[in-house]
Amino acid sequence: MMQEARLRQILAGFPALKVLVLGDLFLDKYLEIDRSLSEVSLETGLEAYQVTATRPSPGAAGTVVSNLRALGARVLCLGVIGDTGEGYELRRALEAIGADLSLLLVRPDLLTPTYTKPMMHEPDGHVHELERLDIKNRSPLPEDVEATILERLRRVAPEVDAVIVSEYVQERNCGAVTDRVREEIARLGAALPHKVLIADSRTRIGAYRNVSIKSNQSEALRAVGAEAEGEPDAAAVESAARELASRNGRPAFVTLGPRGMLVSDGERCRRVPTVHETGPIDPVGAGDSALAGIACALAVGASPEEAALVGNLCAAVTIRKIGTTGTASPEEVLERFACLRGQQASPEVT
Repeated sequence: MMQEARLRQILAGFPALKVLVLGDLFLDKYLEIDRSLSEVSLETGLEAYQVTATRPSPGAAGTVVSNLRALGARVLCLGVIGDTGEGYELRRALEAIGADLSLLLVRPDLLTPTYTKPMMHEPDGHVHELERLDIKNRSPLPEDVEATILERLRRVAPEVDAVIVSEYVQERNCGAVTDRVREEIARLGAALPHKVLIADSRTRIGAYRNVSIKSNQSEALRAVGAEAEGEPDAAAVESAARELASRNGRPAFVTLGPRGMLVSDGERCRRVPTVHETGPIDPVGAGDSALAGIACALAVGASPEEAALVGNLCAAVTIRKIGTTGTASPEEVLERFACLRGQQASPEVT
């Protein structure tokens, strides 16, 4: 188990880091709806929800950016958004947390990817999320945008302490990370073997080469062509982690939910524990907060196992923040670490 002094040493190095986040920057737009104010539409007879407040915040790759900034790192954002109202809200939200947008492309011919999340406040005080409304680009990324992303990636990657790739758009070649961009990431990984490069992708994590990868267990199984339905088999997940690490020549980090995280170097696997939570949790954004913690820790010289623990602690903070895409500060990470140590000392917690 890591000592607190070592964790403090790792966290203390984060403010000196400069991290490039390449990926699909979304807007998370929460709509607060008061059901007691609902009206009936005269035209349709349907319930007309009344929005009393909006909460815009960076989402998808933007969640990674928010977590990096909360941990103290400087962040450059590389991606593309639309010259739209949602784009304005996203830029304003990123600027508010101090992200560097000098590499961000803004295009009038594209949409700004947006997760619109209606939060219904019932008269009895219960709050629940309604069906989400998604805005995404579903046409191939324009070639000139792709060329600009490639040029900026080549120029900036050697100058930063870490590169994080956060691929969220499921439609192939319709987001910031196209097949050509992924090929360039593989080339950079080979050319910069000591640079921290780590990728996360919901649907194509198996297509990455020469980088560390962060995935959940189902994504890892699919990436190696294994069955990913139902409760994942622990041995199969370990095998997938070893294969992914072996393919890339870099560590693979596979999240296991309440069981923590699996780390593999291609030959062996080690499970790193996390905090056992007993109250309400919200897993939205937990993987992104873990990714930010892992990347920062690796960039200051932490071992893969130490980085996984930092990632677990970041996620343990954010899942306790209900109804929002949360972030984890160094102080909150230390608080969760104290809780983890207490649980490990208790015979009642396994």
